[in-house]
Amino acid sequence: MLTPDLRAGDLALYVDSHCHLDFPELGSQIDAVLDRMRVNAVDRALCVSVTLEDFPRVLALAQAHPNLYASVGVHPDYPDTIEPDVETLVRLAGEPKVIATGETGLDYYRTEGDPAAVCGWQRERFRVHIRAARISRRPLIIHTRSAADDTLAIMREEGADDIGGVMHCFTETWEVARAALDLGFHISLSGIVTFRNAESLREVARKMPLDRLLIETDAPFLAPVPHRGKLNEPGFVRHVGEFLATLRGLSPESIARTTTENFYKCFNVLENEVAV
Repeated sequence: MLTPDLRAGDLALYVDSHCHLDFPELGSQIDAVLDRMRVNAVDRALCVSVTLEDFPRVLALAQAHPNLYASVGVHPDYPDTIEPDVETLVRLAGEPKVIATGETGLDYYRTEGDPAAVCGWQRERFRVHIRAARISRRPLIIHTRSAADDTLAIMREEGADDIGGVMHCFTETWEVARAALDLGFHISLSGIVTFRNAESLREVARKMPLDRLLIETDAPFLAPVPHRGKLNEPGFVRHVGEFLATLRGLSPESIARTTTENFYKCFNVLENEVAV
């Protein structure tokens, strides 16, 4: 059931399950961004870490604002950064307002040469995150690009189904989605689903079980239609929800309510909530 703080009168509220409010494009105008969230009926947002160097900034934002949460992790697109270990990730995951591990995963998109030969460091980093998530009980935020087979294989080998989480900004096939669902993961759709050339992703969206669906912005990137090409922000997650409502023949209120409930369930938010 929705808790009282998830509604404003009879208005169902959205949650942005993945954004980067610490990035300078948004961090420099955080009060205005939060105001626009409220105007667009976006109640809460998860600020996602991409390096350990920047994690303190992510954490500070979450701890300064009651409607923001944080994750801790190191993105696979950052080879030259502090390498995480299990102990560090577990310790930082215990900070107030941290509800997730990641974002982590594999990204072979810009790899030159054979990923099997040159991306071993990504695979080891991913394994470290899964091991830490299982210990800390902070679900995983998984990024995969041009690496779905290896991503799923490592998830199975490391027991990611023990903790679950979300495949964020999903752009893969229904077969990949089905495999992730079988491992107990949620699927999060971003503004990409609104793009004109995203019909294959819309087919995934049509097939998705509603009780595993999340929505996100990945702000400041990937602004949805009607804001495509502009700076993205959490308030725009409403457009993703409204688009999916039309696609599935549901009301926007239903999508807002369902995806918000799913967010709380996926990240065990009520168990990890702290007084602010």
